[in-house]
Amino acid sequence: MTFGSNTFEVVLLLPDGEERSIQVGVNEHIWDAAFDSGIVLPALCHQGRCLTCAGRLENGGEFDQSDSVSYYPQDREAGLVLLCTAKPRSPLRIHTHQQTEMRQHRLEQGLPAPYS
Repeated sequence: MTFGSNTFEVVLLLPDGEERSIQVGVNEHIWDAAFDSGIVLPALCHQGRCLTCAGRLENGGEFDQSDSVSYYPQDREAGLVLLCTAKPRSPLRIHTHQQTEMRQHRLEQGLPAPYS
């Protein structure tokens, strides 16, 4: 659901099976909007480098990852997103806590995988 031209619904699928829906502005990072809504997600660097905040899209969607220090086309193709620096461009459904999966993906692709 779109909440207006400047805000999108982002549904966070948490590891315990809970789904939390938040509104995220087009100029707002998903991690920040989650935090402001009382949802604490993992993160260390808040620069899109360490992969701690990684998520995986369910059913696709559009997002802007240009604030990330280290994000690759292969990450996008695999449906991986760095929540600390991602801004929505469409409604999204995201599985949170995917740092292990993203690091494994990066290692398989021969890409930097910090803290692996």
